[in-house]
Amino acid sequence: MNTMTDCINRLTIAGYTENFRVTKSGLKSLSDEKIYEPSDIAITNFYRFEGHSDPSDNSIVYVIETNDGKKGMLIDAFGTDADAKINDFILQIESIEKKVVK
Repeated sequence: MNTMTDCINRLTIAGYTENFRVTKSGLKSLSDEKIYEPSDIAITNFYRFEGHSDPSDNSIVYVIETNDGKKGMLIDAFGTDADAKINDFILQIESIEKKVVK
């Protein structure tokens, strides 16, 4: 996938339609405001992107599946602009995979 937009579109078509946000309480589903602990989710893949015009414009898309069947994404900056709260939450997740297409 060449762009973050392409990645998000493909994930949405594949059923990853939920949007998540990290809060003080945990990972929040924006559709129903349910809160998930790190043990309640798995990151099944992730994609990093660098801006074409600005190399410091980096982002990451985390592909998430919850223990109750929700599938969605969490998007953050990558590198120096990353959200520390998101990074701290991600570090607590035990199941993180990176699927490589061969």
